[in-house]
Amino acid sequence: MSTPEPVIDFTEGAQNYLKELLEKQGAEGIGVRMFVSSPGTPHAETCLAYCKPGEDKEGDVCMNLTYFNAFIESDSVPYLEDATVDYSADKMGGQLTIKAPNAKMPKVNDDSPLDQKINYYLQTEINPGLASHGGQVQLVEIDEDGYAILQFGGGCQGCASVDLTLKDGVERTLVTRIPELKGVRDVTDHSNRENAYYK
Repeated sequence: MSTPEPVIDFTEGAQNYLKELLEKQGAEGIGVRMFVSSPGTPHAETCLAYCKPGEDKEGDVCMNLTYFNAFIESDSVPYLEDATVDYSADKMGGQLTIKAPNAKMPKVNDDSPLDQKINYYLQTEINPGLASHGGQVQLVEIDEDGYAILQFGGGCQGCASVDLTLKDGVERTLVTRIPELKGVRDVTDHSNRENAYYK
């Protein structure tokens, strides 16, 4: 499967600012590398780093900009769709800003990888409901049988009604939205009931 071209807008102001920074590094052919750490989670952060020749990674998608190349980590491409890198000058010098609306949750479609689809529905449909009980659920992995291995936290850990939540809420929602998913399995240690919503 080919990696889609990233849809990242490096504004003219950002390109000019980054060009000056890169020139100060004194390395010929230096560019930038962009990626998202903890993508698809509430803790996602968009990162921009110097990228000297040879420091790009296998699979990176290269964007040929006016003055330099931007290398986008392939796994981060869906999370960086519609991202904007901008620079606005002010009296104090200016500020480079990165807006990546899909970093915490990428857009998904029928061709998206299974883990992205699961994370999308966990973050947009399931966790907002669990949050009212102080709980959340996250994807640990997808096993070889096609089941989503999930871990509950907060008020869901040790909760007396977690089996009901898992089967009637989480599993039903995910399997309805993602027909290729076989089901879900819970690996949470529910013996710890310290923060449980229902004890």
